[in-house]
Amino acid sequence: RNGLMPNETNAAANGHSAEDIRWMTEAIELASQGRGKVEPNPPVGCVLVRDSVCIGKGYHQRFGGPHAEVEALADCDDATGATAYVSLEPCCHHGKTPPCADALIRAKVARVVVSVVDPFAEVDGGGIERLRSAGIEVVTGIAKEAGEELLAAYLKRIRTGMPWVIAKWAMSLDGRIATQTGESKWITGPASRGAVHELRASVDAIAVGMGTVIADNPLLTVRLSELAKVTAADKPNTETETSPLVRLVYSRSRLPDLQSQLVQTASQTPTWLIAGPQIANADLARLADHDVETWQCESADPIEMVRQSLLWLGSKDNPRGLAMTHVMVEGGSQLLGSFAAADQIDEVHAFIAGKCIGGRSAPGPLGDPGIKALSDATSLRMSRVDSFDNDVRLIYRR
Repeated sequence: RNGLMPNETNAAANGHSAEDIRWMTEAIELASQGRGKVEPNPPVGCVLVRDSVCIGKGYHQRFGGPHAEVEALADCDDATGATAYVSLEPCCHHGKTPPCADALIRAKVARVVVSVVDPFAEVDGGGIERLRSAGIEVVTGIAKEAGEELLAAYLKRIRTGMPWVIAKWAMSLDGRIATQTGESKWITGPASRGAVHELRASVDAIAVGMGTVIADNPLLTVRLSELAKVTAADKPNTETETSPLVRLVYSRSRLPDLQSQLVQTASQTPTWLIAGPQIANADLARLADHDVETWQCESADPIEMVRQSLLWLGSKDNPRGLAMTHVMVEGGSQLLGSFAAADQIDEVHAFIAGKCIGGRSAPGPLGDPGIKALSDATSLRMSRVDSFDNDVRLIYRR
């Protein structure tokens, strides 16, 4: 009735102007372009506005590269008196780049609008305090829900030390991921499988269990023509390059055959084995001789193995030396069941094909242990629906 869009009406009710919402929404959309390229740093966008006109914009484009504020200032001749809309609080510490709060102060912006306050210990309100000390007006919490949606994986890792876990599976209309005989190639069509490879290209690691390794002998690489032009082996080893995809294998007792595709290609694509405590050191050493990195959990309990491994992956103690932000679990059902039981599934990509398989013993996506009461089920909310030829992808998130 007042000419505002619904989200703008809500913003006005919260004391936030429609213009602030508009420009912050653009900053968040810009930030999304960096997802999958800047981790373990967060994706951030910045828009500079003066007299209701955008005079510069930018986003964090690659790990180790200039931050969003610096990119936006470089896109602007003079930011004096402007408002800077930043999707995450400007940093105030020296990391791979100088503090962005200082860059905004030097540029003489008059106002900084922030969507999400950064909980990272070296920032955590420090950037806002530095800006205000310089006489710059700072407003926070604009489009906060959308900002936190984009930053969910980063926020989880900072707050818990664990990466965001994406569970992916392909199933029939009646919820089977394979036939009674174990046949699963292919339930969904080529377009769906292409979307899976796009998803793989945006995460730090793909995880599978030994059942999948034995049954499918998978390669677990990104195989889209436009994304496969630069392979892990071709990438220069520099700070500004995104780290190559890591293949994770969870093993309580069984180990991959030395002739499997994962082991045979471990020198080209990082392959890590997360092992149970009962596996002999000599067996792990044989895998290490074939360039497979191994890490042994203290517990053989599948749920504890999930938790311990996620803390390891989310730290700098892993072989990559960088904390992981996104891990995708592709199967099988037992590994997915363990992640579900550990309450460590943050996002689901369920690809559903227009096929019916049937069979009482045909497996579903999640194996044991399962839950006894529906009230114990992890609740996720619908985020997106996509169609791929005759398949549908449902995306649910925490």
